[in-house]
Amino acid sequence: MRSLLRLTPFLPARPEPRSTQRDSIPFVLDDGRRIAVLRVREPRARRIRLSVDERGARLTLPLRASLIAGDRFLHEHRDWLTRQLAVHAETAIAPPERGEAGVLPLRGEDLPLLWREGRYARLTREDGGLVMQLPARAGEAAQRRAIRDFYEAEARGDVARWLPKYLHALPRAPAQIRFKVMSSQWGSLAPNATLALDLSLVLARPSAFEYVLVHELCHLIRADHSRAFWREVERRFPAWREERDYFHAEGRRIKAALRVLVG
Repeated sequence: MRSLLRLTPFLPARPEPRSTQRDSIPFVLDDGRRIAVLRVREPRARRIRLSVDERGARLTLPLRASLIAGDRFLHEHRDWLTRQLAVHAETAIAPPERGEAGVLPLRGEDLPLLWREGRYARLTREDGGLVMQLPARAGEAAQRRAIRDFYEAEARGDVARWLPKYLHALPRAPAQIRFKVMSSQWGSLAPNATLALDLSLVLARPSAFEYVLVHELCHLIRADHSRAFWREVERRFPAWREERDYFHAEGRRIKAALRVLVG
């Protein structure tokens, strides 16, 4: 009797799915500027794509696309890339220069910023504007910490005003509220009821910030995004669709501004 092993056709092992690969490539724009383009090989990508956001230019390639094809695509869209980078440069926020009058974003507005020498680093509100107090030898790190501490204090004050009107209809209160710098999310609720909110929410218009708070509080009732969950959101915040559209339009800019200001 012939061995069953000889009768069984050889089946090659299924290849493991490849992970996303990233590298940076130099590129010269039409105006002579040299930039770095993030090149990403993405297993889920179906076509070559070029995009620009607050972090710079990104060239996305499917796994089967050749590097030559990617370079050709990049050169073919050089004009578009130059224009898009110019648009982002015009709207990008710059970190405040010590001693120079400027502005800082807060609750959808740009507030005037003044400087003052003091014993320790602190950012405060005065007469409709902001005042940055810094010791003579304080560096950029102290300035960033002062901005972050100020934003967190302002954000906690907003939450303290909004939270009481929603607590009575919840099964429990959040165990803790934390503010973090989030890359993509605006908020999250942990299984232990700890609520995390993106610190950049305090730069957005207040109604958008409040919507995110309501959204995460409703996860204390429903842990999913089912129709029942959205009914809970709608009952408490009927204008949630407008705020979602606001984040689609302004979210990247808001998050980028926080990264520039606090690192």
